Amino acid sequence: MNAPYDPRLPLDGLTRRGFLRASGVVSAAALLAGSAGCSWSDVTKAASQNPLPTGTPILVLVTLYGGNDWLNTVIPAADPAYHDARPGMSYGHEEVLALDDVSGLNPGLKNMASLWSSKKLGIMRGVGYAHPDRSHFRSMDIWQTASPSAPLNTGWLGRWLDHVSDQEPLLGLNIGPVLPVLAVGAQRTFAALSVKERGADPLAAVMAALGKPDSTDTAAERMVASSYAAVGRVRDDVVTHMSEVSLPDEITDDGSLKSQLLTVAACIRLGAPTRCYTVSMGGFDTHAGEKATQTLLLTGLDTAIAEFRTAMAGSPRASDVVLVAYSEFGRRVMANASEGTDHGTAGDVLIVSDRVKPGFHGDQPSLTDLDAGDLKASQDFRSLYAELLTSVLGADPAPVIGTEVAASHVLV
Repeated sequence: MNAPYDPRLPLDGLTRRGFLRASGVVSAAALLAGSAGCSWSDVTKAASQNPLPTGTPILVLVTLYGGNDWLNTVIPAADPAYHDARPGMSYGHEEVLALDDVSGLNPGLKNMASLWSSKKLGIMRGVGYAHPDRSHFRSMDIWQTASPSAPLNTGWLGRWLDHVSDQEPLLGLNIGPVLPVLAVGAQRTFAALSVKERGADPLAAVMAALGKPDSTDTAAERMVASSYAAVGRVRDDVVTHMSEVSLPDEITDDGSLKSQLLTVAACIRLGAPTRCYTVSMGGFDTHAGEKATQTLLLTGLDTAIAEFRTAMAGSPRASDVVLVAYSEFGRRVMANASEGTDHGTAGDVLIVSDRVKPGFHGDQPSLTDLDAGDLKASQDFRSLYAELLTSVLGADPAPVIGTEVAASHVLV
């Protein structure tokens, strides 16, 4: 089980056969995404017929694929242990965007620093789970199913849909043609909105390759391949239909996080009956030359969120939105020999909202008291989910994620 393949990232040496074997739930998710595909005209029609009442909380969940290095995102620049562990790729206190006497944000997060100053940013520290797994696929599967101990066939937001009485088909909306595992329930799934793209579409080529039959496939692998082929066909149908409908002019349709978030802003401004949107950004697997690469990625994240908030400015729904950004794990404390970092464990979560309790939530994990070279998680990620389910989605978290953890209380 794993997150959907991001065409901006390499397959890390996986063959098509290996990728299909690793897909598990995602194969089902891809097929469901085909059947749940929707168009911009569907969104506008739903907004006119069943508008979301102003004042209803809305969740926007941003998945950062690849394992973001949170130590070089929210930087403990005044901690000597940080510099000792990362000679050549650490940031000095004069380089960071100061948050307090110890920590600062990466230089690429200028707009986030402004949100911190205006008390619109909360940062959960040391977030993870017990017995961490350093595999991208498995760790993201844990975050998206909210099941650290055993694999599940449904995602946490999919289970939320299963248990909510509102049968509105656009209650959950993924921006993109392939549903992530988190959006797949046993009975219901998010809708998948794919906007028209200009020029060559790299994801279409990936879908075609994954959906191509192979005489050596097992029955299960043939089913997975047919699922990816189905997504490609539905994607083509949606793109064809979308050519008849105009998206707002500010949306460039390039698949970037900025484009995804501007699409979300357009949906919210219209009054779409959607309580939860899911978007994503890839490229965070920074094993080499991290400093420049990550700063570029974080600048893109920062710009996308800033333009989303600008697009929402003046809307009576702007204060309804809670935006959360997370990744499957952080990176190891010690830099590697290629001026990058390898897969780690605990990390941070960014929460942007008028409704967030601003500042840090939890302490920065020790950089010297480590678990085999990795940070020790001090907060269970499911405590955040419990809070989002309760305070944003108005749902009982127990049937969705169980009763093992209490809500984090990061929102007002």
